[in-house]
Amino acid sequence: MNSDHGRLSKTTTVGLIAGDYVVLAADKRATAGVGVYHKRVKKIHRVDNYIAMTISGLVADAQFLIEQARYISGRYKREVGKNIMVSSLANYVGLILQAYLRSSPYIVQLLIGGYDQKGPQLYYLDLYGSLTSEKYMATGSGSPVAFGVLEEGYRENMSLDEAIELAYKAVSTAIKRDGFTGEGVDIVIIGPDTYREETRLFRQDLVVK
Repeated sequence: MNSDHGRLSKTTTVGLIAGDYVVLAADKRATAGVGVYHKRVKKIHRVDNYIAMTISGLVADAQFLIEQARYISGRYKREVGKNIMVSSLANYVGLILQAYLRSSPYIVQLLIGGYDQKGPQLYYLDLYGSLTSEKYMATGSGSPVAFGVLEEGYRENMSLDEAIELAYKAVSTAIKRDGFTGEGVDIVIIGPDTYREETRLFRQDLVVK
């Protein structure tokens, strides 16, 4: 699925848990080598009405894994009659990454976040298929900067509004430091009976919601 001709999207994505909610955020710039090939890319993809995935790495690889996650979720719902657990879906995606690791590895970093009967869930997967449960996490070329913002500002008892602003700050701060990150920030909020998206675009140092 991946190849040397795939577009490599260097980016910044973050995720964090606040109360009953998962907040995901990502910039909107896609790059190929040192060039910018798109300024309005979506890097947070809805898998179902209670779960989403952020992507960084090779675009073709990430798109394939998104479609696989949607297929797995849909098939489970049809066959079992209920939603798949977020942790189970993350494990399935991890198994796909592990299965192709030696022959044709998928060059990605993924965050899978959602809300199920266990509450808000956030999982990180690397190209090896390693899976970890996180309270907050950052991926991509701007992740060192974003991680610093998250570590300084994250509290387990923070409100949803505070979590949204922290996620936005983490990505927007990375934008100032990382040339592969830019244009604006997409934000997704998932919680009990909630799936909400918003976009904040940068124009002449102004934030346009």
